[in-house]
Amino acid sequence: MKRLVKGLLQNPGAASLALFTREIWANPRAMGAACPSTPALASSMASRVPLDREGLVVELGGGTGAVTMALLKHGVPSWKLVVIERSPILANHLRQRFPQLRVIQGDAAQLAHLLEHDRVRSGGIGSIVSSLPLRSLPPAVTRAISQQFETLLLPGHPLIQYTYDLRGTQLRLLPRFRRLSSKIVWSNLPPARVEVFERF
Repeated sequence: MKRLVKGLLQNPGAASLALFTREIWANPRAMGAACPSTPALASSMASRVPLDREGLVVELGGGTGAVTMALLKHGVPSWKLVVIERSPILANHLRQRFPQLRVIQGDAAQLAHLLEHDRVRSGGIGSIVSSLPLRSLPPAVTRAISQQFETLLLPGHPLIQYTYDLRGTQLRLLPRFRRLSSKIVWSNLPPARVEVFERF
């Protein structure tokens, strides 16, 4: 494990791909992607986070850190960004790569519990940026995650989600949300659709 972390820090691109590949072999359904997000997809997601909104920016499914890096480059302050990652190995990688961030290893279906203390200190959640594979997760898990979104996001606050289904996220997966915008990032491998939802 120490050798793996050292490799990640010396060559984050190649090592992150190796780590991602290892994780997808271990749990393909939970990963939901064949490759890490490209900088174009990560930047497209991050650019939709409003910087003038109070509250935390919560990233779900931090993976190897592509979207995390894009959020920081977009201007999200490190004290305001919290990253949730289910995989212990990927969570450890994110802590090593971004020591200035709060990285929580846990399940998004328990999001309110995971963020209990952070929400009190920061005045709630301003935005959620999700790389979770809602379409490929078991329906009960997707429902539980959607209910967390409904509980934590106030009306008017954005949920940014991407999907490899170019038709877009099925709204039945997010029954209390309306779609505000949708754009395909063709340069990602495979192409992905970035969508912004708002709770009503």
